[in-house]
Amino acid sequence: MRHRKSVIKLGRTAAHRKATLANLSAALFERKHIQTTEAKAKATRSFSERLITLAKKGSLHARRYALKRLRHKRIVKILFDEIAPQYADRPGGYTRVIKIGQRQGDGAHMAVVELVGFEAASKKKREKEKAKEAETKKKKKVKAEEAEEEKGQPEVKEEKGKKKATKSKLDVKEVKEKTDAKAKKKEDKDKGKSKKKK
Repeated sequence: MRHRKSVIKLGRTAAHRKATLANLSAALFERKHIQTTEAKAKATRSFSERLITLAKKGSLHARRYALKRLRHKRIVKILFDEIAPQYADRPGGYTRVIKIGQRQGDGAHMAVVELVGFEAASKKKREKEKAKEAETKKKKKVKAEEAEEEKGQPEVKEEKGKKKATKSKLDVKEVKEKTDAKAKKKEDKDKGKSKKKK
């Protein structure tokens, strides 16, 4: 019988479940909010809140235990140095689960898990996205200006083409003059030969 067994199994084996929760919690501690299914969100909430309570102790034993559960030294450092000090005076309720409706593909109920008090992190992310959009707009404007300049340049190319055409006309004239000179020389030779024969 499963009396008083509160673990959410998520349809996984124990090892797979531990790995899933470790990865989701690591992502939560790193990004301060994640989007996942409701069941995983609720399981992640309990897993990560226990780790935050552990991190508030700050002892070496607590660090080693957190490393055993999370499996990433960098994430444990973030948890103990950034997140735990923020919740020093808070007795619990470090995370928030917000339901966001169903996923389009399979209709799974989705939710966002976020750390309470770290909304500034999401604001910074939005600001970064806005800055990236502004940069892309600037790049597009610069490209458009370059394209307009290139559209203006064909006139110059046409002028160069005219110059080339005039050059080619000069070349034709020179060739004609040369051929005329050769023809005259031949005529002079023929005249000279005919005079000798007489």
